[in-house]
Amino acid sequence: MTVEPGKTRIGWIGLGVMGRSMCKHLMDRGFSTTVFTRTKETANELLEKGAEWRDNPMEVAKNSDVIFSIVAFPSDVREVFLGANGLLKGCAPGNILVDMTTSDPSLAREIYRQATKVGVATVDAPVSGGDVGAREGRLSIMVGGEEATIKIIRPCFEAMGTTIVHQGGPGSGQHTKMVNQILIASGMIGVCEALLYAHTSGLDLETVMKSVSSGAAGSWSLDNYGPRIINNDFEPGFFVEHFIKDMAIALNEAARMNLSLPGLAMAHQLYNALKAQGGGRNGTQALQLALSRLSAIDWEKR
Repeated sequence: MTVEPGKTRIGWIGLGVMGRSMCKHLMDRGFSTTVFTRTKETANELLEKGAEWRDNPMEVAKNSDVIFSIVAFPSDVREVFLGANGLLKGCAPGNILVDMTTSDPSLAREIYRQATKVGVATVDAPVSGGDVGAREGRLSIMVGGEEATIKIIRPCFEAMGTTIVHQGGPGSGQHTKMVNQILIASGMIGVCEALLYAHTSGLDLETVMKSVSSGAAGSWSLDNYGPRIINNDFEPGFFVEHFIKDMAIALNEAARMNLSLPGLAMAHQLYNALKAQGGGRNGTQALQLALSRLSAIDWEKR
């Protein structure tokens, strides 16, 4: 099997903040596409571009050769792949399923085992880069699965990302994404606390950014989320509630491996506090609001 625009039929499940842009890149490359998402209105842009709609994942699979999914939670992944109207119910031998959701490594391996029984290949390929990376086709894609399968679908990955790395067998992509999320979790605390300190000490935040962003303290989170925090822009590039889910997966995996990750555990608690305060649907940079409240500072009215 080869993947070619105009020949290979693409299926796509999940058209949220990132999925919509990722699917659009494949359509822009010339792939015919069939889509399903829980809220049909979010598919309107792609339907207007020529995508076809189906009422459930099974029907998408029946009309596709390679099917991608990027949904919210592991429970959604299980339903999409293994449910009564799931992808495996509609697949034919030779189909390829690619899950780009951040999900449980153990679930990725379970899906691989179930799919292999019916001659279907699977790949776990979670991504990093947020809404901006998705829109600009600059995602980092962390890939787990068999080398031969990944080689076939690489042209699709190249439409969505610039860093595409095969990490190992089934579940390896998800484990790598856990590494990514652990790095981000503590890093976001640093970004928010640093800007809180700068404000409280009387510094001009944009001037501070000129000095610190280009030195040893610079980071992707500082460059991309620092300006949003300064401008009180807490719209989601990645939802707080989804990040909490990711951290919980990492903590569960760490417990299984007898690892103590106190930095991650603290970040998880702080984000849970933000969600309890009503910030679950904000972007992850909204951690600034929860941290500011600990010091009785109203960040948005500073």
